[in-house]
Parts: sequence; structure tokens; C-alpha cells
Amino acid sequence: MSASTTGSGSDPASAGGTPPARGTAAHQASTATLAVGAVGIVFGDIGTSPLYAFRETFVGPNPLALDAAHVLGVVSLIFWSMTLIVAIQYVSILMRADNKGQGGSLALVALISRSISKSKYGWLAILLGVFATSLFYGDSMITPAISVLSAVEGLTVVDEGLQDFVIPIALGLLVGLFLLQRRGTAKVGALFAPVMIVYFTVIALLGSWQILQHPQVLWALSPHHAINFFILDGWLAFLALGSVVLAVTGSEALYSDMGHFGRGPMRLSWFGFVMPCLLLNYFGQGAMMISLPAEAAAEAIQSPFFFLASEQWRLPLVFLATVATFIASQAVISGAFSITHQAMQLGYIPRLSVRHTSESEAGQIYIPAVNWALMIAVIILVLTFQNSSNLASAYGIAVTGAVTIDTLLMGVLFVGVWKWKWWVAAPIVILFLIVDGAYFAANLTKIGDGGWFPLIVGLIAFTLLTTWARGRKLMRERMGEVALPIEIFAKSAQNSATRVPGTAIFMASSTAGVPSALLHNIKHNKVLHERVVILTVEIQDVPYVDAEKRCEFTEIGSGFYRAVLHYGFMDEPNVPEGLKSMSRCGGSFDMMETSFFLSRQTLLPSEKPGMPIWREKIFAWMLRNSASAMQFFRLPTNRVVELGSQVRI
Repeated sequence: MSASTTGSGSDPASAGGTPPARGTAAHQASTATLAVGAVGIVFGDIGTSPLYAFRETFVGPNPLALDAAHVLGVVSLIFWSMTLIVAIQYVSILMRADNKGQGGSLALVALISRSISKSKYGWLAILLGVFATSLFYGDSMITPAISVLSAVEGLTVVDEGLQDFVIPIALGLLVGLFLLQRRGTAKVGALFAPVMIVYFTVIALLGSWQILQHPQVLWALSPHHAINFFILDGWLAFLALGSVVLAVTGSEALYSDMGHFGRGPMRLSWFGFVMPCLLLNYFGQGAMMISLPAEAAAEAIQSPFFFLASEQWRLPLVFLATVATFIASQAVISGAFSITHQAMQLGYIPRLSVRHTSESEAGQIYIPAVNWALMIAVIILVLTFQNSSNLASAYGIAVTGAVTIDTLLMGVLFVGVWKWKWWVAAPIVILFLIVDGAYFAANLTKIGDGGWFPLIVGLIAFTLLTTWARGRKLMRERMGEVALPIEIFAKSAQNSATRVPGTAIFMASSTAGVPSALLHNIKHNKVLHERVVILTVEIQDVPYVDAEKRCEFTEIGSGFYRAVLHYGFMDEPNVPEGLKSMSRCGGSFDMMETSFFLSRQTLLPSEKPGMPIWREKIFAWMLRNSASAMQFFRLPTNRVVELGSQVRI
């Protein structure tokens, strides 16, 4: 272990942090430019929901009658759900809770933990945040499958004879999407914003045309239609919430991607363009359904999004929707890479091979293990569920689960971080818990229809994340118990080993004690370099650490130094680059005269195991398959020596 994660106490970086190239550029660019960029990157997931959200309320597991009362009720529910959950909860409230500019469940947990870590309930908030992150992996598998499949299914609206080609085409597109990831998205990403702007404009125009012809649908703006829906149908209306919530899928992504574009530009994009376009399309679908006779309505409800266009324009619309879903899927996959990288830095996932696909933007990364795991899962989903309607049953539970958890964390934020009075915070939190909890409860009824999939994925991910965090903690405790103070070691080693020219850097997971690699080196090789640096890479619970606060060092004497490199959980640890700014630590570092010594631990059974045996075995498997610290910290390959050690946990 060569990296450590600090707790919530004071740290050299807590006073502030600056983002890398992308974040810095974001502050320099105009709000309008960033708002346009956000349309292409951030809003793809929620932007493609009109393909299936309205349809599923009428043709899903609990179909509704196709009459004006039900159509107006569903449209009203969509409008008020989008207003309450997306516009108010996420865009207006949670976007204020940024951790040095970054958003998302992990960033929110890091922000909260600094304030309530000493509380006896602090661990619960952390676990909730980790579980919300775990549910995201289920969401990142389902989103590409349902988005691309729903778009390709539009071909059957053009020609029913194309039904047999839907799944092969969808699978081909999805496999191509995952193969594209290794090349990075910088070049392709330049096309995202223009394409998505065209897409949103088109769906808004299609919806507007129907509204102009049938303006009575605008009565759905009144909440009494949503209330009347529940009075009319009761239990059936409650079950319909499980489909209505599909209209707000992607809400968490807005918060997670805040660091890329900033709060202001994203709010401008949402309120000024995306939300109006989406609502116009949903209202347009409702207007069309009200106007059609029963037989035509029964046909159109199978794919109301594509029926908005006249017959000659449906094929171009299918093409445009497919490209839009491709972009939406790309954004979700990139989000999975980003959240995995954050989890690695915060100590919840073992080191994985991370490849940087852009020289100028730190956020452009590719994680092969995550990419191939997602691709296999998406292929299995498409082959298992066969169509987007079946997948819709599995979709909502991951989203509503994460949203409900974010609401609970929002309550902790109000009281623990923002110091609101409980009687001020409670009504707001209760209101959102009622709304979010209702959607979550409605989706729980779909567990047997496919909702089991994201729950299983979430539980597996949660088990892995918490097992790794617990195992790392136990390893550090065990190693700390037998650690020899460095001051004593330096004095005793001075005369017991031959000093050789050059610099030896021993990577250590802790800032206390002697790393096992140093002990093994002097035991077996019986030499010490002229300069010995014990280096720890600490990941702070802030996104970025200022360059001037990166380095910290202490001279021990006899040519020994203790050094620390501080990074944020969004930073890219680069030890050789970090050492360039540590010239005072016994002089500058010449990589050709510097050797890096790493420890690789082997776990042994303990008489008193710190966690259940099955979790211990999982941790041992994760430890064996973690990426080398050499790759993770970008150490020069020809200057690294690995020495093994044994640890009992």
C-alpha cells in the first residue's frame, strides 16, 4: 500500500484547492460557452427520457386507460416531478453543496464527513453515500442498454419488418461505443454539444406543434390533475409513479458533473434550454394522445415519441435519437470512470489501471476493467430483457434509491454543515422524502419484473467497496502495531549498513513507522543509499490540492527524510512530477539516480480475524488483482524494486 486517505481533521490542503486544466478553463470561459458545453455532456441521460418515459406509464406492467383524465394526470405528474426533484432539489439546492466545486454523492459525503466525522452517526452518512455510489453502477449498465435500444426500436415505427434487426443493431452500436472508449472522447466530444442542441430543438418543435393544435393539454400545468389522477385510480396511480420517475433519470448526473462546468452555467442550461425543451415534448406527446381516436391512440402509444413526427420524417428522427442516446450512454460511461477514480482515491476501490486519453484535460480517463465489465453487463441486459419496455422495469429503482439517499444526506448537510435549525430543515427534508420515497416505494413493486438487477449490482458493489475500505484499515492497524519508529531506526542503521551513492525512495502507506520495504532491504541487501526518503502519498477529502501545498517534508537526520505528497480525490497522483517541487528535501531529485522501493503485501490468516472470513477472502482477491503502485503513481518502470511482506488481518 503506497497511498493513504486522510480523515476529516486538519490538513494542508483543506484551506482550498484548485481544479486541474478542465476546472481552471471552466472558470475562465464564459458562462454561455460553458452552458452550451453542458448541454452536450451532462443532459444526455435525462434528455433521452422522452423516448420511453411517457410511453411506459400506459404500456408498462400496470397500463392506464388512454383517456384525457389519465393523460393530463401523467403529464402533470411529469411536470411537477421534474420541477420538484430536478429543478428544486438538485439544481437549486444540492448544487449549492459543492466540495471545492465538485458535486456527486462521494463529494457530498467528503464534504459532510469533515463536519460530522466525530459524531456517533457520522459513519451512517458515509455508508449511505457509498451505497448511493454503488447504485450508480447499476444505473450505468442499464442507461446505455435502454437508451440505445429505445432509439433503435424506432425503426419498427418506420417499418414493422425491421423488428428482427433491432437487437443486432443495438448490440453493434453498444459494442462499438465501448470499443471507442480507449481512444478517448476529446475529438468526438466536440460534436456532442451541437448534436444535442439540434436534438433538443427538434423534440421541442415536435412537441410545440402538437400543443398549438391541442392547447387544452396545458391544463396539466395545474397540480390538481395529478391529484385527481390519484383520486381516480389510487393504487394504480401509485404504481404509475414507477414509470413517471423515468422522466427524471439523470438527475444525479447533473449534480455529479457540476465540477466540469460550474453551478451557474449548468443552471443556465437547465432552466434556459433543456427543461423547456423536455416539457414541450412531454406536453406534445400528451396533446397528441388526447387528440387521437381510440384505435389510433392504441397504436401511437407504443412509440409516441416517434409518432410526433410525420411519416416522412420518422426515419431521420430515429437516426437523430440514436445519435443522442449514443452521446447519453457515452456520458454515463465516462461518469462510471470518474466515480471509480474518485472511489480509488478515497480508498474504497483498489488501484486499477487508469489511462489518460488527453494531454490537456485531467478528467479524460479510461479504466479498462470498468469498461469491459460494463460492456459485458450491457450485452447480457439487452439479450435478457430483449426490449426497452422490459428494461424500464429495472431502471427506476437505482435512480430513486440514489435520489432518496441524496435527500437523507441533504438533511445532514442542512443541520451538520450549513448549521440550519432543525425546525427549518425538517419540513424541507420531509417534503422531499415524501416525494422521493413514494417514487422509490413504487419502484420496489417492480423488483420481480427486473428491479432485482440494479439492487444486486448495488449490493455487490457496496460489499466490494466497504470490504476494501475495512481491509485497508485493518492492514494499516496491523502494520502500525509492529512499526519501528523511524528516528530509532535511522540511528541504529547508520553504522550497520554500507551507504551507496544515489537516492532511495521507500513508498509508505502511513506517515509513522518504518515501511516494510526498508526493513527487508537492509536485512537482505545490507546497504543504504546516501539519501533515504520515506514517501507517503495522501489523498485528501477535497477534490484538488493547490500546487504550493502539495509537498511536506521533515529531515530526520543521517540522510533520512520523511516526505508527503498531498493530492485531492480528483487529482492525478504523479510522484516524479510532485518530487520536482521538493528540492529542499536534501536536494533535487534526478530520476536516473533515484530508486523506488515498493512493498507488496501477502495476507495470512489471523487467529482473531478483523472481519468475517468470506470478506477477508474477497479482500485478499482484490489485493492480489490491484494494479501496481508503479503504474498508479507513474513511477519510472526501470527504477522500481518490489519487496514482499506478510500481514495478518
